[in-house]
Amino acid sequence: MDPRPVRLSQTEMTEMVLPNDANVHGSVLGGRVMHLMDVCAAVAANRHSHSGVVTAAVDGMEFLGPVPVGHLLVLKASVNFAARTSMEVGVKVWAEDPRTGERRHTSSAFLTFVAVDREGRPVEVPPVLPETEEEKRRFADGRRRRDARLRSREEKRARRAAEGEGR
Repeated sequence: MDPRPVRLSQTEMTEMVLPNDANVHGSVLGGRVMHLMDVCAAVAANRHSHSGVVTAAVDGMEFLGPVPVGHLLVLKASVNFAARTSMEVGVKVWAEDPRTGERRHTSSAFLTFVAVDREGRPVEVPPVLPETEEEKRRFADGRRRRDARLRSREEKRARRAAEGEGR
């Protein structure tokens, strides 16, 4: 498969925080932000893979500040790194005051997706072609995070096997 540039996966979404999205403090629920991040990241993964995708993992979820009702959530996502069937997507969220246009960073996360066919079986994805220095840095960081996730998964399996859980 030919590598695909990061720019082809870039996705931006904007949502207004409505009262039904809010907690008792009048700011957006963290779960609502997580849902929107998952949707935005899935679109980026789909654009890269040209296939269906399923969420496999979420890493580094950060909530840096509240977003009040009436403000906008601006989400941006792109594929950082791709392995054989999986992709890491970085998502960043800003709160925008619609009266002033002022934006502040409020959330970030890395989501891993697996590309799947219509029966839900994993399918291969094209490699990522980072073009800018920032994309190259994010690509290298994504590869390191993937390696760390795989090591952690293997360590957990080995612990469970040693404890007799077999899984």
